[in-house]
Amino acid sequence: MNKKRVLSCIQPTGEIHIGNYFGAVRNWVNLQDKYDCVYGVVDLHAMTMPYSPKELRQNTVQMFIDLIAAGLDPQKSVLFVQSLVPQHTELTWIFSCVTSYGELSRMTQFKDKSDQIEKGSKNSFVSAGLFSYPVLQAADILIYKADFVPVGKDQEQHLELSRNIAVRFNNQFGQYFPEPQPLYTEVPKLMSLADPEKKMSKSMGNKHFIGLFEAEDSIRKKVKSAVTDTGGQAGGQMSPGVANLFTIIKACGKLNEYEALLNDYNNGSLQYKDLKDVAGNSLVELTRPFRLKREELSKDTQLIRRLINESSEKARSFAEKTLNDVKELTGLLNG
Repeated sequence: MNKKRVLSCIQPTGEIHIGNYFGAVRNWVNLQDKYDCVYGVVDLHAMTMPYSPKELRQNTVQMFIDLIAAGLDPQKSVLFVQSLVPQHTELTWIFSCVTSYGELSRMTQFKDKSDQIEKGSKNSFVSAGLFSYPVLQAADILIYKADFVPVGKDQEQHLELSRNIAVRFNNQFGQYFPEPQPLYTEVPKLMSLADPEKKMSKSMGNKHFIGLFEAEDSIRKKVKSAVTDTGGQAGGQMSPGVANLFTIIKACGKLNEYEALLNDYNNGSLQYKDLKDVAGNSLVELTRPFRLKREELSKDTQLIRRLINESSEKARSFAEKTLNDVKELTGLLNG
């Protein structure tokens, strides 16, 4: 039976934190047995913001390792590095010619990231790549003829653009690309441990997130220092910090502990120390096998290089077939 295809990608912008894991990577792992999955480390996208070439290369390899350590299986899924599949960028140019300037100018992430760059270094500038990267994102999806893309609500706009590009291409050159649909799953929204009214993010600093491969002592220390009551909750409503710790425990699958602590909370007998101990222990138990697997993989650089090349070659083979078809449809010479 032919499985439907799922496509999702991640930028190599540093360590995966637990918010990334619960929000995306865990879902990717679970989808591997149900769908034909294609996952990408999109290093070209990372170039749209100010970056260090050395760090980009290191982060790309590390992200590949980390995804495998977190449960992605190159034997079950295709896991490619974007820059090793040049067909993406060639298809991007073709798609640019069926994408309107107005569509790109309305992308909210372009506005947000432009503001971020302009507030940064004086030597930084907003690149044309940042403006047009949603077209590359559409090429990432459509070149594999993906049926579904796992997305959060904040990513719907870019997927909508991919569908628009597919429809416009099909109308102009003939029916070819499927219209990718969103694949929604229930995702726990983790907040910053230090400022629980803001989403967990690496950009706010080290104390605001927990890395998926962070040392156990560091995990426990951060959880112990997590903000709980911030004051101002009306009508006995649970504070954001306490709610965040409950969310972490539930996301780790500790449902019995979650229910017992919630019962204590409702009875007014909850001790925050107990809540933090369970949250810290739950995260340590969850992340320990990931950390051990990462250490094992990192020792074998030849294996990792081979896996990167072999898996990216699988992606190239499929992408090349799509690009050849597109060239034929659009009137381009085809080798």
